Amino acid sequence: MNVLTSILTRAFIAGTPLLLATLGEIYVERSGVINLGIEGMMAIGAIVSFATTYTTKNLWLGLIAGIITAGGVSLIHAFVSITIHGRQILSGLAITMLGLGLSGLLGKSYIGVPLPVRFTSIKIPILSKIPIIGDAIFSQDILFYSSVILSIVMWFLLFKTKWGIDLRSVGENPLASEAMGVNVTKVRYISVFIGGCLAGMAGAHLTLLYTGSWIEGMIGGRGWIVIALTIFALWNPLRAILGSFLFGGVYVLQYVLQARHISPNILLMFPYITTLLVLLITSGETMRKRIGAPSALGEPFIKGEK
Repeated sequence: MNVLTSILTRAFIAGTPLLLATLGEIYVERSGVINLGIEGMMAIGAIVSFATTYTTKNLWLGLIAGIITAGGVSLIHAFVSITIHGRQILSGLAITMLGLGLSGLLGKSYIGVPLPVRFTSIKIPILSKIPIIGDAIFSQDILFYSSVILSIVMWFLLFKTKWGIDLRSVGENPLASEAMGVNVTKVRYISVFIGGCLAGMAGAHLTLLYTGSWIEGMIGGRGWIVIALTIFALWNPLRAILGSFLFGGVYVLQYVLQARHISPNILLMFPYITTLLVLLITSGETMRKRIGAPSALGEPFIKGEK
């Protein structure tokens, strides 16, 4: 395997959890809800999937456990944000602190313990033989393939189905949606739950495949990068593919460029600097409208109130 193929392969692996979580956040924000609890949900998904897999020696049980647990945690955010009309930003931050704290507590006994089983790569015949990109794209793990397929499916559902129209209308004008017979609360709950499940799947990827172990703090700010990637993708699942794997490449470059005596700490800052720049640029109301942000994003919906 040449150097370019190796870099691409590792970039796709590093970008997969970012893509999974970004897909979920796109649906959440399209419904008009902001979820800043992604970091915590990913941490919960990571430790639960690791602990379950370590105990049962079954990767699929571990993956499902991580997804369901993170989805359950997301319902707390949904209840606060949608049912009791709490502040979405504060609720999300609280979920992040809860998730990081709880995962650290639950994972103490697993620190440094290797996972007995791990997902392996699946070679696709013929396509994996393509020079340079063959091994990088078509010799990946099941979660990589799932993330790409999910991107296509979620794009189709969002833009080509009635449910997708309802979801987008709820994020744009919930009052008009309610008048048209759309159950705004139901749509937002489902969207937040989907976002939580995909965040849990992203966390599971980190422990079951990316590292094969549990390390406290291993999420490493990826949840915040996902927020920027959602904006970078313009709330479009297909565009999220490119952004996620580009950010994955930045993670990989730190190891490649260490040999050229470039400080890895400088390279590690790139994703977070990019995140801050994206958030600063899009923080204004005018800019948000210009790039297509959902009009009702972050605004609570009270049924029957104009």
